[in-house]
Amino acid sequence: MNKYRENFIITTSEQETLNLAKKIAKLLKPGDVISISGELGTGKTCFVKGLAQGMGISQVVTSPSFVILKIYYNKIPLYHFDVYRLDKSFQLEEIGFQQFQYGDGITVVEWGDKVSEILAFDHLEINFYYYENDKRKIKITPHGESWEKRLNKSKFVKVTD
Repeated sequence: MNKYRENFIITTSEQETLNLAKKIAKLLKPGDVISISGELGTGKTCFVKGLAQGMGISQVVTSPSFVILKIYYNKIPLYHFDVYRLDKSFQLEEIGFQQFQYGDGITVVEWGDKVSEILAFDHLEINFYYYENDKRKIKITPHGESWEKRLNKSKFVKVTD
């Protein structure tokens, strides 16, 4: 049985958070799901901006807080959900979340911890925390074999027995 060490990445600026996301973007493939959680202002949308840049998306990325979903088109589309204002998971299902989650793009869910029960088993969980002044502590947790393998090949998170 695999266990994960408590791996945290510390970023000291918005640029470092963007750079981390660009590195993770290199690991993405169509159909991937990423759950992003953390308090307001911890860098969730900044991270999505970095993912988009790393995917070659030139559109300006903003938080979809008031519209729930923004789609950024590219060779592989980015489906950016923000579920902060939803009360229940079924509300996300009612707007067709499954077609995106199991579609041909990358699905990113800000406040993903609110809807974790409907996320694909195989997904990447990223949690943001405030840390020492303007720094951020970021925990990356793979769920499913696909993400475990990709992260083990990268320098982000290692799986230990």
